Amino acid sequence: MTAIQLHTPIPGPRSQELMRRRAAAVPQGAYHVTPIFVARAEGAVLEDVDGNRLIDFAGGIGCLNAGHRAPRAVAAIRAQLERFLHTCFHVTPYEDYVTLAERLNALVPGDFPKKTLLVNSGAEAVENAVKIARAYTRRPAVICFEDAFHGRTLLTLSLTSKTHPYKSGFAPFVGDVYRIPYAYCYRCAYSLRYPSCGVFCAHHLEDTFRRSVAAESVAALVVEPVLGEGGFVAPPPEFFSILQGICRRHGILFIADEVQTGFGRTGAFFACERYGVAPDILVTAKSLGGGLPLAAVTGRAEIMDTPGVGALGGTFGGNPLACAAALAVLEAFDHDGLLPRAELIGERFRAQARAWQQRWSAIGDIRGLGAMQAIELVRSQASREPSEEEAKQIVRYCYEHGLIVLSAGSYGNVIRLLVPLVISDEQLTEGLGVLEAAFEAVLEPRSQVVSPPT
Repeated sequence: MTAIQLHTPIPGPRSQELMRRRAAAVPQGAYHVTPIFVARAEGAVLEDVDGNRLIDFAGGIGCLNAGHRAPRAVAAIRAQLERFLHTCFHVTPYEDYVTLAERLNALVPGDFPKKTLLVNSGAEAVENAVKIARAYTRRPAVICFEDAFHGRTLLTLSLTSKTHPYKSGFAPFVGDVYRIPYAYCYRCAYSLRYPSCGVFCAHHLEDTFRRSVAAESVAALVVEPVLGEGGFVAPPPEFFSILQGICRRHGILFIADEVQTGFGRTGAFFACERYGVAPDILVTAKSLGGGLPLAAVTGRAEIMDTPGVGALGGTFGGNPLACAAALAVLEAFDHDGLLPRAELIGERFRAQARAWQQRWSAIGDIRGLGAMQAIELVRSQASREPSEEEAKQIVRYCYEHGLIVLSAGSYGNVIRLLVPLVISDEQLTEGLGVLEAAFEAVLEPRSQVVSPPT
């Protein structure tokens, strides 16, 4: 039996009714990609309130690497429910918080003592990482990157690059934040080509200290090992080692934002492992909690201990249910082969996407690490002009035909893969078939066979 089963047009009548209620009760700023209201979910499949079954290639925006209702996580949550729901770790602490911190300290790259702070969300974690970096270095400035996304709080929105819809209307932003180009080779800010460029964009950091902000004023550089909302851009292998070397020369902390890359998405627990770098501070969230709100800031012990007693924390940070779920997610990665599965999913997707690229000139770039893969759509492979409207049409075609996918990128023209790693081979094949049909429907009218760029 196929995973996709559609009993009504999408959205169905019940979802349409709920959409009308949502319009009256919820602000429009709380955007949603699909008009589908979910009733239940399991593994990599959703069922909506009209009884339609859809394959999920979005994974709650990367929060469900271990799958919807991962059995180990559900069992752990149920067991914790029998004990207690909340006490606040800052009032009466509990063992799972400490155990999870110990596990993360051991997992995060770096052969040095580490400590971990648990909070609720990726944005909260990034904000705390910057606070800790400023406290340790006693410097105010932060360097971030074009096309980055770090969150929606005032500080993290200041670090985020994309203007619409994220930043428009919310100024003024936090000062002492400086932005430099990322290693987005497909759209190089300097019109150079890798590898002959010598990774100029990384070495450009030194120029930033001469022209924008003094190195002795910079507390930290904050960077995503693979751009998330910026379009799943995976930089050249030496990019981060060059950046980290420059940071060390100037006493600047290297903060890796692994909110979307973390916990197995790239075929390693953390994408930094794929690049051979050990950050001073690493931030993770999303799939850490198996679907519950949880994030972590893990860093060198001497850095993490800089803020005084009571300077870090929050009422619900590292709540008991989320900690229990996270420990169960770690157990799933230990025993269920999810890391090699991420590699296999990525290989399947890339092979299919390369065939599509030969067929349709609108497929400009295919990129990613592990199961964190994406396709960038363009008007033509020669011009590389972004094609946002066609990305929107593909997302819509997919959900109308039983597949949930997400777009991304500063130009909104990237189709990204965030499928739960527990997806079966049959479900993956079926989902890729819908995506191919979407390309046929949207791109075929203007398609021509071309050779992909070298």
